[in-house]
Amino acid sequence: MVPLGLLQLGDKAEVAEIKPGKHSCARIEDMGFRIGKTVEMLNSGGRGPLLVKIDESRLALGRGMAMKIMVRRKEK
Repeated sequence: MVPLGLLQLGDKAEVAEIKPGKHSCARIEDMGFRIGKTVEMLNSGGRGPLLVKIDESRLALGRGMAMKIMVRRKEK
């Protein structure tokens, strides 16, 4: 498992765990991040927020929050 924040452009992964911390798990889940969901990294370059795709939604989230979401990479 790796944090969502470490995925590269185009990587797909399955959400495996949401670690508690500064951001509540409920808030992260409200954004659509749930165990078993597939996410795709759309933009991870630069220093700003990450852009990910979940289902048909595109979401921007901060790197700190992305490091609390543990994922399992899927084979390309």
